[in-house]
Parts: sequence; structure tokens; C-alpha cells
Amino acid sequence: MTNLDALFKPKSIAVIGASNTPGRAGNIIIRNLQSGGFQGPIMPVTPKYQAVAGILAYSTIEELPLVPDMAVLCTHASRNSELIRQLGEKGVKVAIILAAGMKNTLNEDGQAEFDVMRNIASQYAMRVIGPNSLGMIQPWINLNASFSPIPANRGNIAFVSQSAAVCTTILDWAKNRRVGFSTFISLGEASDIDFPELLDYLSRESKTDAILLYIDNIQDARRFISAARAASRNRRVLVLKSGRTPEGAGALPHLSELSHGLDGAYDAAIRRSGMLRVRTTHELFAAVETLSHSVPLRGERLAIISNGGGPAVMAVDTLVEMGGKLAVLSEETIAKLNEVLPVSWSHGNPIDIVGDADTTRYQKATEILLESDEADALLILHSPSVTAPGLSTAKALIQTLKNNPRAKRFNILTNWQGESDDATVARLAFAHGGFPAYRTPESAVTAFMHLVEYRRNQKQLMETPASMGQIDYDVEGGNALIQQALENHQTTLTTHEARPFLEKYGINVMATWLAADPSEAAQITEQVGYPVAVKLRSPDIPHKSDVNGVMLDLNNATEVANAAQLMLNRVSLAYPTARIQGLQIQSMASRAGAQELRVCVRHDPVFGPIILVGEGGSEWDVNRDAAVAIPPLNMTLARYLVIGAVKSGKLRQRSHPYRLNVNALCHFLVTLSQIIIDYPQIAGLDIHPLLASGDELRVLDASIKLSPYDDDIHSRLAIRPYPKELEQRVMLRDGRPVLLRPILPEDEPNHKTFIEHVSVEDLYKRFFSDVGELNHEALANLTQIDYDREMAFVAVYSNDETQEDDILGVVRALSNPEHTDAEFAVLVRSDLKGVGLGRILMEKVIDYGRVSGLKRFNGMTMPSNSGMIALAQKVGFSIDVQLQDGIVEMEMML
Repeated sequence: MTNLDALFKPKSIAVIGASNTPGRAGNIIIRNLQSGGFQGPIMPVTPKYQAVAGILAYSTIEELPLVPDMAVLCTHASRNSELIRQLGEKGVKVAIILAAGMKNTLNEDGQAEFDVMRNIASQYAMRVIGPNSLGMIQPWINLNASFSPIPANRGNIAFVSQSAAVCTTILDWAKNRRVGFSTFISLGEASDIDFPELLDYLSRESKTDAILLYIDNIQDARRFISAARAASRNRRVLVLKSGRTPEGAGALPHLSELSHGLDGAYDAAIRRSGMLRVRTTHELFAAVETLSHSVPLRGERLAIISNGGGPAVMAVDTLVEMGGKLAVLSEETIAKLNEVLPVSWSHGNPIDIVGDADTTRYQKATEILLESDEADALLILHSPSVTAPGLSTAKALIQTLKNNPRAKRFNILTNWQGESDDATVARLAFAHGGFPAYRTPESAVTAFMHLVEYRRNQKQLMETPASMGQIDYDVEGGNALIQQALENHQTTLTTHEARPFLEKYGINVMATWLAADPSEAAQITEQVGYPVAVKLRSPDIPHKSDVNGVMLDLNNATEVANAAQLMLNRVSLAYPTARIQGLQIQSMASRAGAQELRVCVRHDPVFGPIILVGEGGSEWDVNRDAAVAIPPLNMTLARYLVIGAVKSGKLRQRSHPYRLNVNALCHFLVTLSQIIIDYPQIAGLDIHPLLASGDELRVLDASIKLSPYDDDIHSRLAIRPYPKELEQRVMLRDGRPVLLRPILPEDEPNHKTFIEHVSVEDLYKRFFSDVGELNHEALANLTQIDYDREMAFVAVYSNDETQEDDILGVVRALSNPEHTDAEFAVLVRSDLKGVGLGRILMEKVIDYGRVSGLKRFNGMTMPSNSGMIALAQKVGFSIDVQLQDGIVEMEMML
């Protein structure tokens, strides 16, 4: 996050290309800085004017009387590279570039000004926002360094957008709704500063409670996911991603040179990171409205109060369609409602208080709901009414909600329908009173479901994975087969060639025989037995169905020979130049009661290898028919994938005698994920069909695409997998063998047991406070780490008596986002002191730091922790005892 303080807290600003001409960017920026009330020096730079907006101007950057923290460039694209050089020589730390078209503007040497500018900025360690940026607004320091005609109110939502147009739309909407922002940044084309760094910064910024992102594309998937996972543990993060369709993504002009990833992969990345995705601008407004006023959701049960049946039904329909839960009222609550409502009320949820309801009836029904424990959220609907005028009813309910202390336990949402002044002002009154207000019942429920989905994503982020158990894959055997194929210049393995490889991982593949022609096919089937299937084998025909290239249930040699010959005849007519590599013969698998699935691995241009699962078919459209996951997977993540695919209709639970076994399919997907991790040479894999019958999964047809690979085995993955290469076996002084390995999410139960074996005194020295019993969330944070920016090694002893893996100690290294500095901490079971484990763990993490490129380790302990201080000195740390503050700082340069 180098120089980001200069971006968020600049003390002085230069405006390059300042102007007195109304409507010019250089004039608007100066005016916005003035009207915003920025307290630092504002320095216009222009040779045209002696002063701009009454402020003394300077002809050149060199003439500036002091080095500004930030410069805003309002100049033409062709001038910006040279201006960045001058700013760099001056010592400016941050620049915002407004001009568009730098990628299409070439200098005299034919180089794009975009690339030239970026290289120059890098030479001077200058950070850049843009080009094609609207600028930025920091309301809490009265800074409006933007081209926007609309200012931003102070608030607690940070908004970061790649689209300037979306920025102004949001600001216009927020102004009337009194929605405020802690930060408002237009990234533009993000030549330098991008989402990952801003997420890291904003997730620690005290004024920010929630972060809203508008994304066209992601440039570095691994950095983005790492930053997003870290940010979403501390802040609510919502995403609006454009380009949901290939056509939409291709229509973005600034993405014309970039490969846009599969939308389903973006979905998977957003869910995996614990964020929430909204899909339309309307949902974006609703999301901002909800974020501005909502407390964290404690549950998913929604109660609805309405003065009309129709709107209530529309709300329920939307809730059910989106997978929400309608609260169930108890007999006691219904009895209380009976006392204040007419006989004709609905006697259930939704609570229709009838069309003649007055303000008092609304208040009494609301109070009864607030006093019950049967709902977690309350939606109040209002249709235009003479007996309950919109504004006066709204004001009365606002007072009721504010006077009832239990209201703070609920998420309160309101929908005041109609476009009259009364309804409009009523909605504004709710917004000003701190309660979100929506124009329609559907948008109110959608906003509630945003909270529900976000809660579910957070739960997924923190859920303890189920273990698959220890499985011994034959990695070396599989690697030998892959290398042999590549040495023979084979780039595609079909079913009979893929079978021995897949079986190294315990995947059941249908036995397959090859025949060169129809005659040989008939001979083979006589030996195999009937019935059989005959399949065409050709690398030039992507879909066998195009030529009826699969013939099933053949019962004798004559049928086989005839079917094979007809198949070849059709190929010669439809694909005369296609290469025919023979015919595949398989015994007919029993399909009675079985379900045909399709599972693929593809390389996404943004996220690398991804896994797709669905029901397949010759017209399979990955944008429509496939659920997507990003490896690595464990059983919990695989289960979320499968359940999500069932809910969205991409997989269907059929009423077969042997229903799809979700655990079996999850096991298969986790195995496939491990194959992706182990073999970077696999560029693609297609299993179709995968025959699922209960807990039995059998591959009938498979194709593997290969490509030589000599880079870092994990660099192609968007999420760094478990680094098995860091495992190490050591011996303690007492002769006990232990395995040093990176921590796993599945370690949570054992980690809790480990903590229970550490004394209160030792825990206090480690955490600087009384820890007590760590809850699930705290343990999840300790065990579910991002291996790309954090490391924790556990010392594990296989206990023969308990048949459990006991954790004896742990050492951690939490690095900064730039991976230059890391804070370390070590903790050993209190009954294991003196066996040398502390030193072993410290040396392990130091070795890791050196190999991974860290520059410095630092740590902190108490002066009373003499054992830790002595250990740190032994392994090479310098010690700084600060008795006055009661701390000891430890530092090691690597």
C-alpha cells in the first residue's frame, strides 16, 4: 500500500491544466476543491492564466513552491507521460489522470502513451489513479478532487468504480437519499492502483463500514481474491459486475484488448471471497440503501405487515423465488394480533391488517412483532390510503421504532408505494430516520435477500470443512503417464488413454477398446459381449452428435459393423477432411435409474483453471447450464457448489430409485480439484457423461487436453492451494516424531484442543489479553488462512492411543500486502516446554520467510516472557525492551 496515505490524506494538491473556462475539466476540479472546503494548498498549473478561480497559478510544475502530495492531470492524453515525468522529478507521490484514450494515443516512437506513462510512474515510485478517471472524493477531509457535478455526503460506505458514469449516477441518487460515503474513487483504466490495494486499505480504514465495488474486469485474480477475502472478514463488501453475457462484456470498449472471464467464474470468486454480488443498477441502489441503514442480520426469518393483500403476496412470491424464509407466527403472537386487528385480518404471515387500517393499527401490529422472537427482519408495506396517510403514518412508525429498544435487534425495511408527493416524502422520511425505504414490494424483498445471501456467503467463508479422509493418490504414476504422452506429442487423451491416468486418482472409468475399422470393431465386440456402444474417435469433430457418432445398445456383430460403417459414411459427407482415429468400443453401462452429468475443467482467461458441473447435452452452454467453482476445493466448498447447482436448476435431483448422492459427487469434484493442482500440463478436461447412480459414479467418456508447462506449478491458480511442498518431518528431544506442515481449515477441532492445552498465562503472553474460550469465528480465522499472504505451520503428532493427530505447537507469519514485512507469533503447548519445539517452529518460519521473499520479520511480547525473548535472541532477532510501555519488540532482517 505504498503512498496510499498520500491518496487518502493529501495535505496539498496541484491541478495540472487548470482553467478559467467554465465546463473544462481544469476549471471543474478547481471549483470542486474550493467548494468542498479542502484546507490544504491548492496549486493550479497552467501557462495561460496568472490566476485560476482567484488562486495564484504557476506556469510549470518546476515553479511550484512546494512538493504537492497529489496532482490531478486535466490535460490531453498526449501530454500526460511527459507531465508524469516532471511530477516524478518534483517528488509528487500520487497522480490522478482524467484523460481517456491513452491506450490509443501513440508517441513518436509508436508506443502507447498508456504504457509509457505507466513505466515513467514506476521509475519514480509514483502511484497513479486512472487514466480515464472521474477523480476521487474524500468527504471526511472535505476533499473533492473529482470531475463530478455532484458532491458526496459524509457517510460510512466506500465506493470504488471502474465506470465514471456509474459514479455520477450513484452520487445523484445518494444526494437525495442522504446516503453518505467515506471514500468515492473512480479507478478508470487502473494502470496502477486497483481494487486489491484499495480493499486492503479500506478494510482497515476507521470511517468505512462497508465497501461497494463496480467492476468491469479484474486484472490480477489472485491478488483480488486474497484482498477480498481479507476485507470481507472486516467489512461488508458488495459487488456490481457488468458484462454478465459474452456480448455485454465484448461491448466494453476498454476491454477490447482484454480477455473477459466467464461470468460464472466471477460469481464463484465473489462468493468464495465472502462478498455479495448485485446484478443491476436498481439492485445497486437497493444495496446502498440497505447498507446505509441495516444492522447485521441475525437470522433469515422475514415478517411482513401490509394494508393490502396484493402487495403482500407479491412480496411473498419474490421471497420464495429467491430462496428466502417467511417467519411463522406462534399462537401467542396471533392471539395478541387478534386483540388489535379486525376479524378479517389474514391470521398469519404476511400480516394483512386490512385496507381500512389507520396509523394506530400499523403501530400496534409493529409493536407486537417487535416483542416476539419469531422473526429476524420486519418489512412494512403501505399502499396509498385515506385512513393511513403516507407521511403521517411514516412519521408515527419512525417514532415507534426509535422508542422500542428491541427494534435494534431487527432489520427493518419499508415499502411506501406510489409516486405522489406524499409517498415520495414518506420514503425520504424513513431514509432520514435511519430505515431503508423502497418503491416496490419486490425491491424491498430483494434488498432483504441481499442481506441473507451476504450472511450465507460469510457463513461459507467461516465454515469448518469436512475432511475427505486420507487418500493416497498415485501422483508419480500419473505424472509418468502425462510426460509420456507429451513426449509422444499427444495433446489429447481420449477415454481409453485417459482411463489409466484417472484411475491413479481412484476415478472409475468404463473399460474401452479401440478398433481401426468396422470389421475389427465387430471382432472385438464378440469378445467383449453384448450389448455394446460404438463411438467415433476424431479430434476434428467437437460434438459426436453432429454425425450420430455414438451408437448404443448394439446386440450382435452385424449391428456393430453396420452401425460403424454408417457412422464413417456420415463423417465423409459432413466432415470430409476430418481425421478419423478409429472407433471406441464399450460395454453398455446400466443407465436404468442413473443420471447423466457433465464435469469439465477449462482455463478461464481471468481465473485460470475452473471446474464446471451440470447435466450436459450436445447444446451445453457454459454460460447458462454450468455451475462454476474455482479450485482448490474441499468437501464443504464442493457441497456449496452442488447444492447451488441444484437450487439453480443446473443439476436436478430426479426421483430415481438411486438418487444422486451429493457426498459422492463432492468427493469426485474434490478429487478433480486435486488433479488440477497436481498437473499444470492439463489444459482442459471434459467428462461427459459421468453416470451417477446413488453413490456410484462412473466415467463413460473423457477427454484430456495437454500442453507443456514449465512455470511455477501454482502460479496459474487464482487461489494458492495447500503448499504440500513445505511439509517437513522432524524429531523432538524426547524422541517424538512430528510433522511440520501448513495449517488446514480442517484443523479447527484439533486447534481448539491444542488451545485447551495452553495455560492461561501463556495465552495472555501470546494475545496480550485474557482469551477465554475461542469461538468458531476466531478459530476459523486462525485455521482458514490465505497461503498467498499468510502462513501458519503446525507441529502435528500422530497419537497411536487416541488415533488422532495432536497439534503440539503453531508458528504464524502474517505479511503485509506487498509481502515485504511479516509479523510472527509462536505458541507451544504448555506441557511441552523444553523439548526444542519452539526453536524448531521458529527456524521453520524463518526459512519460509527467506524462500518466499520476505525482507523483515517483527514480533512483540511482554518483558515477563523471558522464554520467548531468549528464543528470539538465539535464532538471530534483535531485541528492544520498552519497559515503560510494557512491551518487547523483536526484529530480524532477512
